[in-house]
Amino acid sequence: MIIKNIEAKIKLATVIAIGSLVTSLIIVGVNCLYAFKLVSSAQKSIYILDKNVPILARQTDVQMNRPAEYRAHIDLFHSLFFSLTPDDGYMEYQMKKAMYLIDESGMQQYNDLKENGFFNSILSSSSVLTLQTDSIAVDVAKKYFRYYGKLKIDRRSSTVIRSLVTEGYLKDIPRSDNNPHGVLITNWKTLENKDLQDVEKNTF
Repeated sequence: MIIKNIEAKIKLATVIAIGSLVTSLIIVGVNCLYAFKLVSSAQKSIYILDKNVPILARQTDVQMNRPAEYRAHIDLFHSLFFSLTPDDGYMEYQMKKAMYLIDESGMQQYNDLKENGFFNSILSSSSVLTLQTDSIAVDVAKKYFRYYGKLKIDRRSSTVIRSLVTEGYLKDIPRSDNNPHGVLITNWKTLENKDLQDVEKNTF
């Protein structure tokens, strides 16, 4: 009888010891995880001194701002490519900057427009082209975008308003001075470029 009681007490003590060990390991693990998150959060916070006044600044995840950067990049490219003045030096400068933001599909469209006399017609008619962005739809998961805008062509004799719709894909690349958003537009196409209005000007 005494032996059975001793065996039962040994089993009970073993269970209690194992349970205490497991509980201790769980508590230590939770504390380590909490401490790691606390340190990681603290490392994202820095203080900037402004005239000896500390201002809290927090580090943010790059991907949080990526959709906004995509839209800004698309808007910048279209503005460089389509907002033009009758100055061949300026147009060449604009195109050079725009080509840093896009793959060979941009150069192909530029060459097509050049062959069709688009840039020469701007010079000969003293046209000023201004692009207004209506909206930019971006599918971040597919890296796909569609651009909607209106192109105003102000000539000596008339003012033409055209609707402009383009589409393409986006590719993340390292940032540089020429491509501050670190994005490259690929497979760019013009889906629509049609006249909406053509208002004649008084010539007298």
